[in-house]
Parts: sequence; C-alpha cells; structure tokens
Amino acid sequence: MKKFLIVTAKILLIILVFLVILDWAYTTVFLHSSNRGKVEKVFNSKAENYDVVILGSSRANNHFVPELFEKKGLKTFNYGMSGAHLFEASLMLKLMAERNYKIKTIILEADLGLCNEKESEMIAGKFLPYIHHSEIIKNHFSKQENFNELYYIPFYRYIDFDALIGFREMYNTATGKPTNILDNLGYHPLNSNKPGNMKNDIRALKPIRNKYYEEIKLICQQNNYNLITVMTPMCTNVKGLDYFEKANKIYPEIHNLENVVQGDQYFSSCGHMNDAGARLFTAEVINRFFEKK
Repeated sequence: MKKFLIVTAKILLIILVFLVILDWAYTTVFLHSSNRGKVEKVFNSKAENYDVVILGSSRANNHFVPELFEKKGLKTFNYGMSGAHLFEASLMLKLMAERNYKIKTIILEADLGLCNEKESEMIAGKFLPYIHHSEIIKNHFSKQENFNELYYIPFYRYIDFDALIGFREMYNTATGKPTNILDNLGYHPLNSNKPGNMKNDIRALKPIRNKYYEEIKLICQQNNYNLITVMTPMCTNVKGLDYFEKANKIYPEIHNLENVVQGDQYFSSCGHMNDAGARLFTAEVINRFFEKK
C-alpha cells in the first residue's frame, strides 16, 4: 500500500508539473500578442489616445462605423464584441483606464445587455490568460462561481474555455495567423444581401439596475471620460419593444435610438443592421452628439 501511494503521489506530481508548464507556455504566447483580438489588443497595450471609443455587444460591433467618425476628425475605435455582456464591457474599460488611455468620449451600447449581470460564455474566457497578471481581471472574476478553479488550478481555464483560448487559438496566436477582428477600426459590417431571422420576441427580457453599467458610469466619472449611452435599432417585426421604454424608466440618461433607422432593408437580422443601416445610424449619432449646433 505504501508503495502504491508513493507511485500515485509521483504520478500526480508529474501531472501537476506538466499542467504548470502548459499553463506557463500558453500564457506566455497570449502575453506576447496584440493583433488577433480586442481583449489582447487592450491588455498588451500602453496608453492610447482616442476621441471616441465604442463599447458593447454585437449591437455595438455591427452598428457603429468608426470610418465616419474619422472623417469628422475624431480618432475612433470600435471595441464592441459580438456576444459580450456589460460584464465584459466594464472589464475592458477598467483595463483601458489602468493603461492610462486618454479618451474624450465613450459610446456605450447598453440595451438588451441591461437585463443580466452574467459573464458571456462567448467572450469572458478571452480575459483568462491574463488572470495571474492582472489584479483587475482577478477581482472582476472573483465573484464568479468557478473562480477558485480558474485561478488556482493550473491550466484549468484553458481546458474549460478550450473553444476560446485552447490549443487551436494558442497555436494560431503563436504563429501570428491573422483575423479580421481588428479590421475597419474594429467595426464588423454585416451583409446586405442575405438577411437572417427578421422576427424577434424580447417580451421575456426585463431590464434591471445593472451593477456593471453602474461600474462603467463610475469609471467614466473617475477618469473624465464623457459617457454617451445608447440603445440601438431593431427591425419592425419585434414583439416586446416596450423593453426600451422600461429600460429608460430605470436609466433616463440612456438615449433610446431604437427607432432612428426604419425599414427592414437596413437590417441583416432583426437585432442587427447591415452595413447600409449601420452607416445611417452612425451618421445620426454623429449628428446628434458630435456636430456643433
């Protein structure tokens, strides 16, 4: 029995050492990359200077065209991320502030994301390679149910979020394989020719006083960032459009722009405008908030 326990202990020790080495190797790769995604672009950056930074979900990523801001002389980048919640938007802004980004205006898309305070399974894992190198990321994740496993078990986070930061992503990052995520100053245009689902039902969604939106407001106040929070358009065939009115009752300062682009020809799906719609919408945003009256 003693011999068995010794052998077992040695095997476990070898596995532990192997996991530590793998963890170090993967993390090292991600710490030396800044050209595949928006999270690593921010984390591995130094102080940047922007007139306009855009944050939010796909309804920011697909709806704000930085090119149109740039034509007005406003240095702009769209940091919206498809699938992101306000959990991730708040964390991105914390990292920007920590790196002493000078930002005149934050445009935050906060509409459907107001109804939850959960992390996004599609995006949150992209921050985890850096969890041992950032107190901000560590603290942001510290209240999550699986924090102890993610933080204390070597390599666990790379296994748990394999689709986001597993071997394939590590290999592509190590070999410098390009992506289109940072193209167009972060804006991802959607196809005008192949509309998707043009029906939607958001009656089950209920906006709440969201702690991550509250965090974003506080960060902007502390760093003298001008915050413009907006709700972006949806197609006409949506059930439950009173959601936007309910959100405004909780947060009157949010600009409800849900209806400023009319016509399904401007939508790629019910919740996302195509490039033509995004350009109309961005032009309206610039006219409302950036043109001198």
